[in-house]
Amino acid sequence: MARFRMGQSSKGGHIRQSGTDALQLVIDYIKQETLTPLKGLGRYLVFGILGSIALCAGLVLLLVAFLRALQEQTGGFFSGTLTWAPYVIVAGAAILVMTFAAWRIVRGQAARRRRPPAAKP
Repeated sequence: MARFRMGQSSKGGHIRQSGTDALQLVIDYIKQETLTPLKGLGRYLVFGILGSIALCAGLVLLLVAFLRALQEQTGGFFSGTLTWAPYVIVAGAAILVMTFAAWRIVRGQAARRRRPPAAKP
């Protein structure tokens, strides 16, 4: 009877070790398939957000420079009752830039990836 217990405990030890190995394998798989892509996604988002902020700041500076150029370098054309015109021109330029950006977002690569393949006759 003691012999049977020893054999059973050694088999139980192998089963326990196999269960531990399987659990560790599952944990490693979950880390590999979830955490690694999430780290890549986080890096992608951080660089995307930083790039967007830099692009917006640069566009604001360019629009302010364009406004100052219209106000100062036009030889007094926008003086008197036309002092509001440079602001309208710069606002129109900003709207054009925003419209172009929105158009590229809607009609860019993502739109091409979303389209279902055309049915062949």
